[in-house]
Order: sequence, then C-alpha cells, then structure tokens
Amino acid sequence: MTEPESSLHAAVPVELAGRRFDQALAELFPDYSRSRLTAWIKSGAALLDGAIVAPRTIVHGGEAIALSVRMEREIGAVAQDIALDIRYEDADVIVVNKPAGLVVHPGAGNPDGTLQNALLHHDPSLAEIPRGGIVHRLDKDTSGLMVVARTLRAHTSLVEQLSARAVHRQYAAIVYGSMIAGGRVDAPIGRHLHDRLRQAVREDGRDAVTHYRVRERFRAMTLVECRLETGRTHQIRVHMAHVRHPLVGDTQYGGLLKLPKGASPEFVAALRAFRRHALHAERLEFLHPATGKTIAFEVERPADMEALLVALREDMVGHSG
Repeated sequence: MTEPESSLHAAVPVELAGRRFDQALAELFPDYSRSRLTAWIKSGAALLDGAIVAPRTIVHGGEAIALSVRMEREIGAVAQDIALDIRYEDADVIVVNKPAGLVVHPGAGNPDGTLQNALLHHDPSLAEIPRGGIVHRLDKDTSGLMVVARTLRAHTSLVEQLSARAVHRQYAAIVYGSMIAGGRVDAPIGRHLHDRLRQAVREDGRDAVTHYRVRERFRAMTLVECRLETGRTHQIRVHMAHVRHPLVGDTQYGGLLKLPKGASPEFVAALRAFRRHALHAERLEFLHPATGKTIAFEVERPADMEALLVALREDMVGHSG
C-alpha cells in the first residue's frame, strides 16, 4: 500500500563534487538504501537541477536535488505488546529510551520482538509511516535515546535534519586505556572487506567524524563523551577502536576482555558481568518538526553501566597510594 508523495530538497555540497549522482544522494539521504535511491533516480523521482539524469551522472556542487518519496505502508512488521520507556511524545514525535538488547528493526535472525514491533502496538498509525517512523537507529546492545516520527511531515523534517547533520547526538562510552585528552576522529567508514557484519575505516568509505572528550579516568579504562557529526553504522565503535581505545565489552571491534594488572576478584567479576559494549545514547537534540523550536532530551545511564563505573572507581581506590 502506498501513500501520497513527500518532497525532499537539498543542494549538492561542494565536497561531493566529482561524485556520481547516486553516490551524492546516498550521502545526503542516508535513511534510504542505495538500491531504493537508484530506483528513484531511474523512475524520475530524483531530479538534478530539475532534470532526469542517469545514476552515474557526475555532480559538480551547487546543483539542486528534488526527491519525491512515495511512502510505503509498513506491512512487514506486526504489532507486539512490548514495554516501552517513552520519555516524550506528542502528535508529531515520540522519544524513546531503548534498552540494551532490543533490536530496532525486524530482520534476519530477528523477525519480531523489536522496537518497531513495540512502536506499532503503541501507535498503530505508525504503520502508515516509512519504517514505522524510525528515522535513525542504535545497535542492539547500545542503550539510549531515539526519536520516532508519527507523521509524514515529521518524518520528512527529521530525515532532512539528519541529512544536514542538524540532529545532535551525544553518547557516554567506557573505553579501554587511560586517555589523556579528547580529540576528533575524521576517518571514512565502509563495510569490512572480509566480514560483512563489520564496518571498518576505509579510504573509499563514507565520511565519518566523531568528537570525544574525557570525563573520568580509571586505571586502565576511561569514561568518555562522544558526539556524532555523522551517523555511520557502528561509527563510535569503529572510530574508538581505530584510535586504539575500543569500547569495553565490544567483542566485535575490541577483542577479548582485557583485565588490568592486580585486578581483584570482585572487579574481575564486575567486568565479566557486563555483557555488552559500553555505549549509551544519553542526549538527543533536534528541531521540532511542527514548531521549529529546538528540543533536547537527556536520559540517565542504565544500571549495568552504572554498576561497571562503581566497580572501576572502587578499583581506583583499591590501588591508590
């Protein structure tokens, strides 16, 4: 089932000069798959300076892009009565605190029991919105804030804000190593050459920028604040591993559990009890789709992450002096 079209507009930034039209679209509208964007180009739903062009057309920067998105009814997911921690909702948006362990979208290996299934139960009208209103995602084992669109207007606005990097997302992460200072990671990310489930820093990847600063240092780990300038898959996890400070608990990018020298049995038990990567989306800020006013939300760190921080502080005290 399809719904009326929604129009999205953007200008090709100068830094994309020399790229193909389909590649530029993928950069500007990351919420949509490349195959879908290519299909829209071929059907005339994506125009470059008002003209229908081929996906391989080279852009020069400054061109106007008009994208007519025909919304499809979300019929692949079913409504399921799954508890939601909703921190805010009105007629246009829902802000939800996703727990670690909850998958965002149904997919291979997770046909149901996802955030999307829960949202459809909470508000059946989300079936009329692309992807059930979900405009960005968190990894299964990442906890924290997400915004969901309840109307086509809100969906269009939030996708455009994400494309324009106008949605501010801040995370708390516990990483290996005692970091001295914060910094900025500017390293393109693409799919790993040999492992399709992983991402990697690649010269031919999509641009990715993460800012981080130190909040609290421990003996062999650090609590850091990370802010996303872009929103690539696994971005913080890949970038922190790239600067040799992988997230605690991240077996995909950080390897096996690393224990500091002289760790007490209690501290070792606390580390082993933490069974996910230590990443939490603690702050979310965006322009309200209806009012245009900036709204911001913050959420406390979950109990498992707090317990790990308590253990880290106790370990520091036990080895001081």
